[in-house]
Amino acid sequence: MDWAKKAEDQVSKLVSNLEIDKKDDSEEKKAGTEEADGASPAETSLMLKIIRKGLVESKLDLEVQRQDPNSPLHSVKTFEKLHLKPEILKGIYAMGFNAPSKIQETALPLLLADPPQNMIAQSQSGTGKTAAFVLAMLSRVDTKLTHSQVLCLSPTYELAIQTGEAAAKMAQFCPDIKLKFAVRGEDVEPGTKLTEHIIIGTPGKVLDWGLKFRVIDLKKIRVFVLDEADVMIATQGHHDQCIRIHKQLPAKCQMLFFSATYDKDVMEFAQHIVPEANIIRLQREEESLDNIKQYYVRCRSEDEKYQAIQNIYGSITIGQAIIFCHTRKTAGWLAGKMSSDGHSVAVLSGDLTVEQRLAVLDRFRIGLEKVLITTNVLSRGIDVEQVTIVVNFDLPMDAKGRADCETYLHRIGRTGRFGKNGIAINLIDSDKAMVICRAIEDHFKKPIKELNADNSEEIEKIGS
Repeated sequence: MDWAKKAEDQVSKLVSNLEIDKKDDSEEKKAGTEEADGASPAETSLMLKIIRKGLVESKLDLEVQRQDPNSPLHSVKTFEKLHLKPEILKGIYAMGFNAPSKIQETALPLLLADPPQNMIAQSQSGTGKTAAFVLAMLSRVDTKLTHSQVLCLSPTYELAIQTGEAAAKMAQFCPDIKLKFAVRGEDVEPGTKLTEHIIIGTPGKVLDWGLKFRVIDLKKIRVFVLDEADVMIATQGHHDQCIRIHKQLPAKCQMLFFSATYDKDVMEFAQHIVPEANIIRLQREEESLDNIKQYYVRCRSEDEKYQAIQNIYGSITIGQAIIFCHTRKTAGWLAGKMSSDGHSVAVLSGDLTVEQRLAVLDRFRIGLEKVLITTNVLSRGIDVEQVTIVVNFDLPMDAKGRADCETYLHRIGRTGRFGKNGIAINLIDSDKAMVICRAIEDHFKKPIKELNADNSEEIEKIGS
């Protein structure tokens, strides 16, 4: 079977069929409230994986803590220096990788070292970490053996398929290496033993296959990869399932742990899974408010908020704008008003499939729409160079109704990218909203100045 083709078919199917859980408006009205819209960690991770058109060139520092600090630290500038099998090298070049990324330069010599070494690696989406561990997985396979040797866990079906697609493409010139998905929809005959060398799946399915049906002999696994560990922790039940799988693995199994974030919970989880690890961290890009001018506008209703947006649009030249709303209902209402007034508007919210979200973003990127109205589905990770203004139609709050400063930072960080100046405008329609605005101001120690949206001369000044 052509695994590269099967993987690609499954990816295209999953993207077109992936529905995001949504509540009917009438249910929300019955409950007397509307839920804040947003994306789960797994959905966000999947979107970032799909939308990256190529590797992110990071200029951030790499921090390396080695198991043996006395051994020389090698890095490679070319894939040839790794002495890979020619078929795997051919697969790497076919995927469009010409030279190792920053994290790959340091991680790959450690990943491929003999004897095998354990690793904990942290790096944001798009920096090449999937290709790094897939390369290690393929390189460790002994095709003379007819049992499963490599196990890679992802938190969701969709993310497992993404990894499987990468593995299939890199292994396209290695017909002897066999891969199998352990995900929903894939069944096995109890009592048989899998002969595929690499198993890529989700924790629940792998636990069933390993302990319940015993079609995988976990004692024979020589490489164990835990991907998207931060998402894994955020997914109910996966933490315990991973620990149970881990306990079945042999002591000499190479343990590799990859995560986009590196907070206390993730680190504690890592230390359960990966003993005596080399640790590689690519520092996260810190979003700064230094080149973003922040304002607030007092309003008494949603209609006055809309009028404030109209006045701002009429007074300053705007490249592209992103407007953040708290709920899908508000986003839909605002999009309808702006469209009827002749604005070119796109809407991005949680009731769209991942494929539809990507289509909206692509249109916005190339300027077919000038205004993107969205919810917290898009609070982080998407850079559009032409965005000059971000409007918080509703200020971000946490579940307890307090200021969500992290989300605020990610939201207004969508402007002021690439060293340019940006404008953030917060629309305040209640005393509670004013309290949240002041809490954000205190948190970041950056002034949020009042703006009179009825005074066109005042608005013109902020755009100059």
